[in-house]
Amino acid sequence: MADLSRYLITRKWPALHPQRLQLYSLPTPNGVKVSILLEETGLPYEPHRVDFETADQKSPEFLSLNPNGKIPAIIDPEGPNGQPLALFESGAILLYLADKTGQLMARDAAERYETLQWLMWQMGGLGPMFGQVGFFNKFAGKDIADKRPRQRYVDESRRLLGVLEQRLESRAWIMGDAYSIADIAVFPWVRNLIGFYEAGELVGIQGFPNVLRALAAFVARPAVARGLNIPGPG
Repeated sequence: MADLSRYLITRKWPALHPQRLQLYSLPTPNGVKVSILLEETGLPYEPHRVDFETADQKSPEFLSLNPNGKIPAIIDPEGPNGQPLALFESGAILLYLADKTGQLMARDAAERYETLQWLMWQMGGLGPMFGQVGFFNKFAGKDIADKRPRQRYVDESRRLLGVLEQRLESRAWIMGDAYSIADIAVFPWVRNLIGFYEAGELVGIQGFPNVLRALAAFVARPAVARGLNIPGPG
């Protein structure tokens, strides 16, 4: 059995099942990427809730695992060469777990890199832009009288949705018939934009029928339904 005691984070969140992958997260768009993938693959894991309300992400224990202070993060007790591996950044974790399990990522080299480009597209564009729309539409930014900053992010979010809409034309998923880590990365953010951020009307989401069709198929997956609520309430 792996000894995880050398990781400071386990003092705040003890591992009851140290032989399982340890997930430190919260049900945010980035957080659920990993819980959904874990549910899809069936890899045993133990979730730990990192509570933003108590600033858990800024605690010394969490920062010892992710100095960037963001969720999600993992410790895999059975990493490469049988040694524990700690990782942060949702995109890196998705790629690592897809490789570890041999699932949700094409083995053909060309398809693999094509999948990765859509993963990077989400990480560098879709997520940050949708997050800014959320800030200006629902949180503190909504009180700013000058609406030009909000409009800048709304316009860019619409453009990105247009890119996704075109990609999904005559495709079930981003990579075609094969559901992949690209979909797991993208659709939690689309769901959050419409739901939690309450910005569907603002970005004209009804004008993107292919996006809505793929989103509906995504949330209908049993593993997605489970993963969207992990970790549960503390």
